[in-house]
Amino acid sequence: MKKTLVLCTILFSIFAFSQEKSGAKQFWKNLQQQCGKSFEGQVTEGTDNDAFRNKKLVMHVRNCDKNTIRIPFFVADDKSRTWVLTYKNDRIELKHDHRHEDGSEDKITQYGGTTTNSGSSTLQFFPADQKTCDLLPNSAANVWWITLDETSFTYNLRRIGSDRLFTVKFDLTKTVPTPSAPWGWKD
Repeated sequence: MKKTLVLCTILFSIFAFSQEKSGAKQFWKNLQQQCGKSFEGQVTEGTDNDAFRNKKLVMHVRNCDKNTIRIPFFVADDKSRTWVLTYKNDRIELKHDHRHEDGSEDKITQYGGTTTNSGSSTLQFFPADQKTCDLLPNSAANVWWITLDETSFTYNLRRIGSDRLFTVKFDLTKTVPTPSAPWGWKD
């Protein structure tokens, strides 16, 4: 009886500990460790005529609040894109904030999705949400995902039911100089 009680206590402790550290929470904590740093990346999947190929790609984990992380994504001199991640109720939301050079919002902005489960510490999936479907009907089948480990951050897009796949991989082992503010931001 004592062995069973001890075993039950150990299993409960392990279960309780694992509940405190959900995949989303661990992912969030790991991403926050990159705050303030900038990294160069490269397209690893995508069409040959992709507008991002052969251009300098830089992500800057620029702003980290308790529940929001903003990551500007620069394509050469184009500073129009920011990935906005929001943590709420053990889920993570990804939005794409697109701006014009004067800082005003692009007409195609704030699209993305929210994870449907807590995911893992290294992988989060974001299926297109209703706002995205309304804004961009062809994107209803979009799924974005981000992978994160000690050496790399990848941003991915797949349009389900098509050959469309885009992946850009950033090397987290080498920081690069911090770029100036993205469009619509101030230093």
